[in-house]
Amino acid sequence: MLLVFTIKQDTLLSAVMPEEKNSRILKSIKEYGKGLMGFIRKRVKSDADAEDILQDVWYQLSSVINSEPIEQTGAWLYRVARNKIIDKHKKKGEERLDDSFSDDESGMDLKALLLTEAKTPETEYLRNIFWEQLFLALEELPADQREVFILHEMDDIPFQEIADRTGQNVSTLISRKRYAVLHLRKRLKQLYLEIIED
Repeated sequence: MLLVFTIKQDTLLSAVMPEEKNSRILKSIKEYGKGLMGFIRKRVKSDADAEDILQDVWYQLSSVINSEPIEQTGAWLYRVARNKIIDKHKKKGEERLDDSFSDDESGMDLKALLLTEAKTPETEYLRNIFWEQLFLALEELPADQREVFILHEMDDIPFQEIADRTGQNVSTLISRKRYAVLHLRKRLKQLYLEIIED
């Protein structure tokens, strides 16, 4: 599937871009395409979502490649991919995330931070910091805990469906998600306290 997608991208890019720019993008696609697709695929719900995000990454590369220098192409591509994954989950997950962290022991009121009606530069900045820190904390988890947290909490997939997909029993999945939530609460509580004290 990646090969077909890459061929389509190559054809599209060839049709619309100057030769040097086209050459640099094709080189990036060949060098990073497979790894990027794997990186994205592990963090989203479906191949279609992964392909959409990868296409957005290539589009963003094509729009900046001549206008700003990119010193470390690989790092830049993975950062853009991570940001697009975060954006995708932000759209789906804000209300559900509040459920995971709305526990008296955590002392966090994420609804106030994530779901505020105000759309000021400050609230957008705080939201972006929160989502960036959440994804950094998710990267610290074992892969099986991270996967069940993302599938259940952010993609809204029921435990039974996850169990059917993975072959794990529901109680194991619930336990993994609980460990993930405990880790994320601990990691995000300090950030939350810093935000509300400012």
